[in-house]
Amino acid sequence: MSDADATAADGGADETEAADRDADTVLIAGTASHVGKSTLAAGLCRLLARRGVSVAPYKAQNMSNNARVALAPDGEWGEIGVSQRVQARAAEVPATTDMNPVLLKPRGGGECQVIVDGEAVANAPASAYYDEHWDDARAAAVAAHERLAADHDAVVAEGAGSIAEINLRDRDLANVECARFADAAVLIAVDIERGGAFASLYGTLELLPDDLRERVRGAVITKFRGDPTLLEPGIEEIEERTGVPIVGVVPHDDPGLPAEDSLSLPEAATGDGDRGDGGTGRDAGVLGADDGVSEEAAVRIGVPRLPRISNFTDLEPLAREPGVRVAYLPLDAALDGVDAVVLPGSKNTVDDLLALREAGFDAALRAFDGPVVGVCGGYQILGERLVDADVEGVGDRETVPGVGLLPVETEFSAEKRVERVTCAVDGVGPIAGAEGRATGYEIRAGRTRLLDDAASGDLTTEPLGAESVATDRVLGTYLHGLFETAVVRDAFVERVFASGGRTRPDGAATDRSPYERAADLVADNVDLAAAGLDGLLGSTE
Repeated sequence: MSDADATAADGGADETEAADRDADTVLIAGTASHVGKSTLAAGLCRLLARRGVSVAPYKAQNMSNNARVALAPDGEWGEIGVSQRVQARAAEVPATTDMNPVLLKPRGGGECQVIVDGEAVANAPASAYYDEHWDDARAAAVAAHERLAADHDAVVAEGAGSIAEINLRDRDLANVECARFADAAVLIAVDIERGGAFASLYGTLELLPDDLRERVRGAVITKFRGDPTLLEPGIEEIEERTGVPIVGVVPHDDPGLPAEDSLSLPEAATGDGDRGDGGTGRDAGVLGADDGVSEEAAVRIGVPRLPRISNFTDLEPLAREPGVRVAYLPLDAALDGVDAVVLPGSKNTVDDLLALREAGFDAALRAFDGPVVGVCGGYQILGERLVDADVEGVGDRETVPGVGLLPVETEFSAEKRVERVTCAVDGVGPIAGAEGRATGYEIRAGRTRLLDDAASGDLTTEPLGAESVATDRVLGTYLHGLFETAVVRDAFVERVFASGGRTRPDGAATDRSPYERAADLVADNVDLAAAGLDGLLGSTE
């Protein structure tokens, strides 16, 4: 069968699948990864919600180790990518796994954990995913979209990477397949900050299959700095060459939405402990340095940049606190200029523990005298040992020693816990003084228990959720999202400033909702009417 015949056959099938669709769908696609698709989708979701449109976000297939918990069709808890959780909040609707029916979580070595409708179904390399799981994944994606379309007036879908990856055209679930089975209008985001924006857009449009090319309603230039009039000659020519209108030029303005994947994670800081203007306080590996607080008055929270880091968005609420710098550190970094350390989640705890040990970070952590928090995989690393750790490269060893800062051991199993959690807060150790309740989620494999010979004098059990442990200096917890709870965040930040011998500056952490800021970016800079989307997605009046 020729490509044209295949396209026609697919189109016929997709028309049948879309026959019962109630909502209109717009797909925010891109010329590449990290071009602003997630921000545009979140902004459009909030903008439509402002206007009284019932809207749901959707991403047929996502690849990310930043996950959140949402309700699955069977009523159980499941996993979705963080961007769809963010977009659900923007849309002011509860998050469900229908919003991201297929999630691929990289595990290293070319393998991903395959999650369908919120549930892990396999660990597979790319070839096995496409050969053994893709048909089921596509069916789940179609069914999920149908449920969303039946329950809402509009669906804002987000693509993945580039919509014009010709090597993946026949299996591009997030872009090509989604546009077809959702009968979606397409907006293409193109990042001008990287250079070559017009060439990228032109090439993308040229490589699209004819049926997808007909769905493109316009393009949006993102991350622009400077005078928009300078773009006018290029816009005029690209519109003349392609017939596709440029319907928006969005300025370079980060509204503060949680990052989706590792492309948004900064490179490791230099780790030299320098707090001056030329040191780590303002280098590319540090978040939070644009709050107007001098580096001399700020504190640094060091975060080892684990090779298989996951759910690093747990740290973002800290970076929004005035005077707090979140510094992603190379694993061989000294901790001399750091006031606290947070070990984030990991998609492969044992391999990341071995990487820390090889670089000497575990020894530096044991010698560190400031507050330390480990979250999920980071908590497991802080314990005495990991049991039943079947990891390539470890040989036949069943037990791997941990860093040894907490008297616990973690035993791994195939069972995975995925659940939304609300727990009592016992304000001890690094969160001394906190009280009340915290809400977050758990996504983990492994159970952690206190060792039988653990000394009880300087130890508090379950200070922050099930199986958590704290000493006067170290906290281990499975609660992702813990720093989104104000009482926990405030207590920890106070402890970090005290540890650094500095006075915490006054001022609110945020001045406006990131969802409203994202909506304003779309409302002020994207002409939905020019794309023919004003009637499609509800009134723009």
